[in-house]
Amino acid sequence: MGNKIDDSDIKILEVLKKNARTPYTMIAKDLKVSEAAVRKRIEKLIRLGVIKRFTIEYELENEVKAIVMVKSTPQIPTPEISKKIARTQGVETVYETTGDYDIIVIVRGINISSINRTIDEIRSIQGVMGTNSTIILRTWF
Repeated sequence: MGNKIDDSDIKILEVLKKNARTPYTMIAKDLKVSEAAVRKRIEKLIRLGVIKRFTIEYELENEVKAIVMVKSTPQIPTPEISKKIARTQGVETVYETTGDYDIIVIVRGINISSINRTIDEIRSIQGVMGTNSTIILRTWF
């Protein structure tokens, strides 16, 4: 199998992305391979760092989510700023991006006040020059 990612690995990733709890036996049946083969492929994908973690997506009633676009100063490396943002209470995901903004952050909280606190904390991080935020109204899966 080696380190090469093939079509079967991609199919496994697609199944796990939809439901990380899909039994290996079901994946094996779909791929027409043994459960052991699926297990070995998943272990390989973890070892190679392709699968970074198994997690859940959730949505709570009345929860507020926002996208915060961050401009950073060139004097401080973007990865350093991103790591500090990622450790901030209420931050779900941090992406380094190209374009007008250097970092995109997904924030979630129980109300607008908690979102505001998180944004204020992000703005206080050294190297953050400015932010632009937008509230997420609906999520589609």
